Amino acid sequence: MKRNRIIANHGSSFVVILCILLFWQASTQIFTIPTWLLPAPTVILTEAVAGWPNYQHHLISTTKLALLGLFIGVSVGLLVAIVLHLLPKVKRAVYPLLILSQNIPIIVLAPLLVIWFGFGVMPKVIVITLVCFFPIVVATLDGLRQTNPELMHYMRMIGASKQQIFLKLEFLHALPAIFSGLKISGTYSVMGAVISEWLGANQGIGVYMTLAQSSFRTDRVFVAIVYIMILCMILFVIIQTLEKTWLKGREKGRMEHE
Repeated sequence: MKRNRIIANHGSSFVVILCILLFWQASTQIFTIPTWLLPAPTVILTEAVAGWPNYQHHLISTTKLALLGLFIGVSVGLLVAIVLHLLPKVKRAVYPLLILSQNIPIIVLAPLLVIWFGFGVMPKVIVITLVCFFPIVVATLDGLRQTNPELMHYMRMIGASKQQIFLKLEFLHALPAIFSGLKISGTYSVMGAVISEWLGANQGIGVYMTLAQSSFRTDRVFVAIVYIMILCMILFVIIQTLEKTWLKGREKGRMEHE
């Protein structure tokens, strides 16, 4: 039953996407829209297949950069969230500053990062880290804050230390929220990587899009957009699979314990 429901949901999404593509294809032919203005899906597909050798290295470069920034952003975000949770006074002082920092667009900070750190990898990694950092911090803090108070009281009654309470109760309870933050950060990391490549890079999807735009190759711009979407979806599915595997293992362990 559950499998049939999943197939039905994905099937309906596939039908909607197919209808959009058919309408798009028909519109470009009926209204004779120029390719440089809006290429048809078939033109984009043809360019994606024929031009694969031209942008393969761009795709690999962006993927590596996104994964590096995601790893650093998630690591720093988790560390900051844990410190703020364990030190409530520090949290009250710092948390409003974290909220305020999100009102500054990353694209505004980009020129400053280039001035401070040059055109190397460092400013690009910082951009991705900043993009991935906030969702992890907020999600982790919310997950830790929503720990069951009855279980917390029980752990204290049996003499558990703060470290044991955190590791065996609070952190485990916050893992679903952490995975939710990971999903957001995973998709943001690709976007951050593309933005960082606009600062100045030799390769990457951002560079490929800039070159395609300057030469009015709109079909190549759409190819880059499609691959950005695919990268985001792959990261999302990987994180979602890890989450389901962890939840299934946790549920299995709980049943064996009972």
